[in-house]
Formats: sequence, structure tokens, C-alpha cells
Amino acid sequence: METNLETATTPFAAKVSSWSIQASAITVTRLTYDGDDLPIAPPSKREEAVAVITQLSDFRRHRLWRNGRLIFEGGYPKAAIAITDLREEWQCHHLSPFDNIRFNIPLSFVKTFLEELGRPQFDGFDCEPGTKDEVILGLAQAISPYLLSRQEPNQMFLEQISIVLLTHLAQSYGGQYFPSKKSGLLAPWQEKRALEFLTTMAFNQVSITELAQTCNLSRSHFTRAFKDTFGKSPYRWLTEYRVAKAKELLLSDDTILGVAAKCGFADQSHMTRIFQGVTGQTPGRWRRQNKSGAID
Repeated sequence: METNLETATTPFAAKVSSWSIQASAITVTRLTYDGDDLPIAPPSKREEAVAVITQLSDFRRHRLWRNGRLIFEGGYPKAAIAITDLREEWQCHHLSPFDNIRFNIPLSFVKTFLEELGRPQFDGFDCEPGTKDEVILGLAQAISPYLLSRQEPNQMFLEQISIVLLTHLAQSYGGQYFPSKKSGLLAPWQEKRALEFLTTMAFNQVSITELAQTCNLSRSHFTRAFKDTFGKSPYRWLTEYRVAKAKELLLSDDTILGVAAKCGFADQSHMTRIFQGVTGQTPGRWRRQNKSGAID
């Protein structure tokens, strides 16, 4: 459970104290150093994940590079967070003492979590560096005692930490909608049945009447309850689901025409129009930005 980097070989890691623990698929690490003389950290390794970093105390000064370009020089106050896409290369030069906790979250874990909640459209997190977030600080402080001791935490506690973290990130920085408790929402069994129907029939013609009948509701009642539950109409949910699946296929070697056919669009131009309406980009441009060596 505990990893101290004093045995590490890089000059940076040899001086920094580090403790890690797993919370579901999320790796939680605390890094501390109380001096001003750290060498520059080695570049990060690219991976399909994001890192959420929260400062446990004021961090006066550091320099940060993304893909070899200096993008920030300065400090962050206690409770400030940064969300970094680890598919890019990051490098930091710590120029003052620091104490932070980092949540390393696989993107596949985020996507699975959201899909299980019926929210398949995910384009990453948007967070201004240095944003103060007391919720994430609170989660970090709650898990910190287990990082600093050999006491094994309750697995249910760690699972709850991961659920609360993902829910908060998705709603605050991921553009997702989670309703507050109120009347008029779909019951849990209705929500489950509606999502099963939609995902099974996603690439075919979907009848709202049939969908409502699976939940034992009238068409009008179902449509209102669905929107209150998911923050969007069934049609919009289905559209975003098809676009999300199209993104996955666009990372393969399939043609755009082939992707359109597999995702329930009438033709390539239909998919392009819908895809651009949801993402602001054409499928071809999205593919070029997200898949190296792509050919339209």
C-alpha cells in the first residue's frame, strides 16, 4: 500500500516522499517535499487517463510544460486543483515546498461509469488550472490518513470515494447532468428498463411509444420524466449515444461511411450533420485530431 520514492533512481524521485493506494480503478498518491531545491521532474508517460491534483497546502511557485511548451509559472493556494489529460506529455519544475494528492483516473473507468448512468457523451473535463474545489480537497483529506499509515481502509469506503469523485468531476467539469431528488423522475427500475431498450435499439428505428410502454407510462408522461431524469429528451440522449459510439469507431480503420452505417445514420452526410451538431466538428476533423495516421 505504501511506496516511498527514496529508493527511486531519478534525482527528482529520490527526494520526494510518496504514498499510494487504490480506490477502485483510481490510483491515489500523495507527494510531499519541504525544500526549494528539487531538480526538474522527468516528463510524464503518456497514458489513457486523467490526473486530478489538489493542493493540501499553499504551493508558492512552479513551472509547468505541456508537450515541451511552458504554459504556466506561478503558484496555487490550498484547495486549488488541476485536471491534466495524461494522453499529453507534462513536465513540472517544483520551485517551493509542496504537499498534494493526485487521483490518476483511467479514461475507460470514467466512460464506463457515465455509460452505466445513461450519460455516454463525454468529451473530457474542462477546468481552469488553480480552481479552488473544497469537495475534492475534502475527499483527499478523508483518504490521506490511510496513505500515511499501514492501516488497510474499508473497501466500501474506497469505492464510495471513487463514486463521489467521479460524480463531482462529471457534473462540475464534464458537462454532465445529475438531477436532485424530486418527484416526476423515472423510478430506478424504469430508468434501467429505458436504458436497456435504448442501448439495444440504438442503431435502429426507436419508437418513443414503445419506449414509454416498457416503463408503463404514457408517451407524454414518459418524455417529461425522462428529461427530468437525464436533463435531455430521449431523442437527444439517443443522438449523443450514437455520436459517442461513432467516436469509438472513428479511432479504428473503418471508413466514415462504414461508421455511419454501423451507428444507425442514414448515410455519411447525415452522420456528418448530426456529429457536427453535437461536437462542433466534422467526423473527419475529429478523427484527424484524435487518431494519428487517419485517412478519410
